[in-house]
Amino acid sequence: MTRNTKRPSGSHEHAGGSKNPTLTNVEIFERARPRLLGIAYRILGSRAEAEDAVQDTFLRWLQTDIATVESPGAWLTTACTHRAIDMLRAAYRSRVDYVGNWLPEPVHTSIGSEAEEQLELSFSLSTAFLLMLERLTPKERAAYLLYEIFELSYADVAASLDMSEPACRKLVSRAKARVGDDQVRYQPTRERQEELLAAFESAIRTGRPGNLATMLASDVRLTADGGGKVAAATDVLKGEAVLAFLTDRLSEWWAAYRWSFTELNGARGLILRQAGEVVATVSFAFDRSDRVTDIFIVRNPDKLAGLGDISVH
Repeated sequence: MTRNTKRPSGSHEHAGGSKNPTLTNVEIFERARPRLLGIAYRILGSRAEAEDAVQDTFLRWLQTDIATVESPGAWLTTACTHRAIDMLRAAYRSRVDYVGNWLPEPVHTSIGSEAEEQLELSFSLSTAFLLMLERLTPKERAAYLLYEIFELSYADVAASLDMSEPACRKLVSRAKARVGDDQVRYQPTRERQEELLAAFESAIRTGRPGNLATMLASDVRLTADGGGKVAAATDVLKGEAVLAFLTDRLSEWWAAYRWSFTELNGARGLILRQAGEVVATVSFAFDRSDRVTDIFIVRNPDKLAGLGDISVH
């Protein structure tokens, strides 16, 4: 995907705006909060940790003399990015001991109304894209996101990361090379996503493959994250084993769950509840032939506990 390399400096004024003497510190921050949460979530892959990063930024902001801040948007973006990077370094260390497969924390998503904005932001929230970012170091991840997704200029990214502009360019270039495949940027039409959800539900409820069999890639993978706290497949299932698992196992285990389709991580997904409690989420990745390449199931209750009304942009 080609990005605009001539974006003007100061583009992260969108994160808080230029100085407005009529606004209080709290009002300035609240205007910036949705964008800061979006940046922090994409860096961390965890909504709970992203909210912590934003809250820490808020506390620092309250202690700041606004008269000394030339650009509130730049200040807030820089502070939140630094806090998220520090938290990501700690998270990487803790994931070494994670039980089973690690998946990003699912989130409800709210995307802007403009078509281009919707496309850009939706793919960057997908589980597949966030997993791809795991290949990067914390600073590479932050630089890549700020430049590629949030469209800051190299000068602004460099300022946010406290580095020179040439060094920032090298960091982004290295991140692009490590990320590589653009396939995870692809999303099918909403109609195709709805067709998949209907076929997925039918296959599990009836125990028969039906239309779902034709919608899965031959090398489809199923990854489940139970965090060692609930039962979940510990191995990544591949190929024919995926459909067999869905129709033979999940057909029995999920029979009593209440299903609801919703916006998850920038696309149509599935939430499963039992006695009113969220017990699982399901999201998907597709190839350019609109076939499902990955099925992601999150069962870890710690990652589902906060799946409420808060949306990530």
